[in-house]
Amino acid sequence: MKKALITLSLFASSWSFAQNQLHQVLVVNEGYYDYQTGAILEPVTIGSYNPTTQQYQVVDTLENMRFASDLVIDGNFYYVAADAKIYKMDLNTHQEIANVSCPGVRNLAVYQDKLVATRGEYLTTYDSYLHVYNTADLQLIQAIDTVTGPKWATQNIVIDGTTAYLAVNNAYEWGNEKGIIGQLNLTNFSYGNEVDLGPNGKNPDNLVKYGSALYTVNNKDWNGTSISKFELATNTASTVNIANAITGCGTSALRDDKITYQISMETSLNNFDINGMNNIGPVVGINLNFYELAQEPLSGQFYASSTDFFSTGNVYIYDATNTELNQFTVGVSPGTIVFDIRTSTGINETTSNFSVSPNPTNDILTIQGKSVNELVSLVDLNGTTVLSSTDATLNISQLPAGIYYVNINGTCQKVIKL
Repeated sequence: MKKALITLSLFASSWSFAQNQLHQVLVVNEGYYDYQTGAILEPVTIGSYNPTTQQYQVVDTLENMRFASDLVIDGNFYYVAADAKIYKMDLNTHQEIANVSCPGVRNLAVYQDKLVATRGEYLTTYDSYLHVYNTADLQLIQAIDTVTGPKWATQNIVIDGTTAYLAVNNAYEWGNEKGIIGQLNLTNFSYGNEVDLGPNGKNPDNLVKYGSALYTVNNKDWNGTSISKFELATNTASTVNIANAITGCGTSALRDDKITYQISMETSLNNFDINGMNNIGPVVGINLNFYELAQEPLSGQFYASSTDFFSTGNVYIYDATNTELNQFTVGVSPGTIVFDIRTSTGINETTSNFSVSPNPTNDILTIQGKSVNELVSLVDLNGTTVLSSTDATLNISQLPAGIYYVNINGTCQKVIKL
């Protein structure tokens, strides 16, 4: 009798539940600065792409900035590194909250209420290549000088625990490139424990974390490409040469358990297996020259930007099989792509206009009351979509037994798979 009551209650209840969703994709368009004339021909812009409507719009223009180099999201705000300033922006309205002067700012990372910023500029030396700001008002907390901190231009940042790992590359002093992983203690701002990546690990342009290690994609002394592995537990590094030409700026990204990269001026992508530390061949199905690569963490979709650097910019979206799903036009030199992932709130009983049967079931689930083209998603308890279709039936026979939710336009009903 108790089992029957539970089963009947499933027909009468529908639920909304907490899950992660991609709200928007932010794109930093670096613009076009003519270094010969000193004129900004295309300004730096921030754009927002709505994955639901597939619409893109410019949400802000950063006037008088020659370029932009990074964007990070933290809570209801995001921070932009642009040439000589750091901007704090509202994530929903895109209104500027604050800005601070930081000439040569390159990359950003947030730890609690602290914003870490690296610095570097062509033919320019600084007395500090590493700043820490208060995220609330962008007041400078500390500038780590070149006596106690990095001695050369510093770029990418990965935060693990209470440590910020920094790629020190000195990329703007030709012939004196460095390949160093430095460590900033975020509790007391002490810097140290530098590890040299060796002669083949110079000029790291990208720094990512996977498992218990960091990986850098290196442009060496601009004559080739290598990938270094930095073991966090032992502070040791190893490097593998992968090409006799450079990847350029930004054209590499962590994609699942591989580093996908592109050699400068080429149109094919390549995969590097970070478990075996070896190349595993080209990416089939994609043949364009790209500027920025990024994997969306929820669906695994792969975003890649292209540009002619002075008049056009596009972003392409690919699925796991490298089939193009969509593309949209953006600004000039789209160099940073960031995903705004949000969590819906709570588990609340709601009213729905559809029903599901039979429930429980171990085979075919039929949905009554949906529109013809409405997308039906089946979601597990972790909020992961395991099936989706516009059909009125779902075959769930291959799924493990357990509790799932049928989701139509954010309204959900619980079902039991026997």
